[in-house]
Amino acid sequence: MNIDSKNLHEMSNVVRADALRAVLGAKSGHIGIILGAADIITLVYAVLLNPTRDRFVLSAGHGSAMLYAVLKLAGYKVGNLNSFRQLGGLPGHPEFGIDGVTATTGPLGQGVANAVGMAIAAKHNKTGGTIYCLCGDGDLMEGVAQEAIAFAGRYNLDNLVLLWDNNGISMDGVAQVDVDVSMRMRAAGWSVRSANGNDFDEMYDAIVKPAVGPRFVKCDTILGLGLTVSGTPRAHGLGISETEIEQLIDCFDSLQGREFWRILAHGYSGAYAIHYKNPPNITLPDAPRFISTREMSGICLDRMIRHGLSAIIGSADLGSNTKVHTDSVREITADNFSGNYINYGVREHAMAAIMNGMAYVGVRAVGSTFLVFSDYMRGAIRLSALSGLPVVYVFSHDSIAVGPDGPTHQPVEQIAGLRLIPNMNVFRPYNMTEVLWSWRVALSETNRPSCIILSRQKISGIGGCVWGYVDAGGYLVYRSKSKHIRITLVATGSEVPLAISVARRLKCGVQVASIPSVAHFRNNSREYKQEILRGHVIAIEAGATSSWFEFADDVIGVDSFGASGAGDDIYREYGFDADEIVMAIKAKIKYV
Repeated sequence: MNIDSKNLHEMSNVVRADALRAVLGAKSGHIGIILGAADIITLVYAVLLNPTRDRFVLSAGHGSAMLYAVLKLAGYKVGNLNSFRQLGGLPGHPEFGIDGVTATTGPLGQGVANAVGMAIAAKHNKTGGTIYCLCGDGDLMEGVAQEAIAFAGRYNLDNLVLLWDNNGISMDGVAQVDVDVSMRMRAAGWSVRSANGNDFDEMYDAIVKPAVGPRFVKCDTILGLGLTVSGTPRAHGLGISETEIEQLIDCFDSLQGREFWRILAHGYSGAYAIHYKNPPNITLPDAPRFISTREMSGICLDRMIRHGLSAIIGSADLGSNTKVHTDSVREITADNFSGNYINYGVREHAMAAIMNGMAYVGVRAVGSTFLVFSDYMRGAIRLSALSGLPVVYVFSHDSIAVGPDGPTHQPVEQIAGLRLIPNMNVFRPYNMTEVLWSWRVALSETNRPSCIILSRQKISGIGGCVWGYVDAGGYLVYRSKSKHIRITLVATGSEVPLAISVARRLKCGVQVASIPSVAHFRNNSREYKQEILRGHVIAIEAGATSSWFEFADDVIGVDSFGASGAGDDIYREYGFDADEIVMAIKAKIKYV
């Protein structure tokens, strides 16, 4: 088939017709991007994209109806367009898992960073191919996109093409992008081109012309092209009559355009199957008796790397602190992508979203920073869970015991917040057995992410599994000699040794459970949980208390911000002292 501009015009109009039908049927959706940017996405799928090695990411996820329409025309099995935004049908924004949809997008800026991750993965795996990403004005206003753009420029990702749907209009009026976007992109190390976003020849020339570094193509478009309200905020879709939409559908649809797509569509479906490699099976490493869990984690990770772990590891400029930058890693650089470690710079949010991009194409990704900065990353972490991506987040400096850096660096609510995210593993281990188990589970997952939360302060490695299994997510580490259990102390991480110290002072009738993973523990049988949680249950964790009342009668925790000072002093000041806890328990429960 001879694909010329006239043919492409017919094809893009069919995309417009089908996408408008989906929006009309749902009585919901974004019309403006369909009418303005259909030519851009048609050029990609009809001319540029090789589905066996290339990827396309729609960062402007509100254009989902347009994406579903072009995918269906191109031969992907996306389902019935009439189900758009209906319960059980095609979702309102693109979701990974739908045939041909390479990334879950909608929260603006995320797709730009996902595309950067895919481009890195393609270079690392030497698969070749190009990553195309369509973004809008809103994407370029988001900080995560700008973090990722700067990163892509530094790594000279010449297999990445960012297509900007430049219509100058956002929901509330004139788009508040940079005064000179092109100048900013050049400063970030990108090759910048401009084209009429409705002229196929201009766009094609701008995209394929040889360039140095990643390519940014400014595609000038009109939001809602053809509408009576085109070029205004109303063109996003608000207040446009059904009659006007129906008239546009009749105008756009054509048998010739459909025939062009039919010829092109052969064999495209199922192009994006991915497979994750399992981690190596290593033995439990030896470790000093008094050591932080971040150091334990570094020992485990280093041994797995030496035994052939297949993963790209990295940190937001804190690899030596979080202990993921081990002696076994090799840096990935702009000149050599064969390594296994990335310094993302101080770009926590982009790091998480770039890791998602790697995971979308089958690369296991590990990234690290301090726990308190997980707040910067939360949007991307949530999408990891929503998309079922087995990325691993390593968060060290896990409590007020961080000390001198003060409350800005002392997490309080972060652990509880991470545990609230559906489809998310959250591990807070306290000894080498639990650390290694956390890594094994995290690196064996295929459809959910994991957070491994680690201490800066050293922990006494007392206690061992005496009943149950670490695989259960919760088990007894200290068992009373008495058959009558009056109190169970539940703890995680650095509070486990503290709980054991309390139990030894209380003596008879007290047992201690370590629960390194609340989610895994929750999934046990009722009988198992009843055996672990006997008597009056008291949870001890240096963080927010409310979530622990699912299992505990009382909670010793932290519901205020921390303070600056020596870590041990702050820990005791906030009530994490064995003698003080013993007195509080005796006063409350009438233990003696």
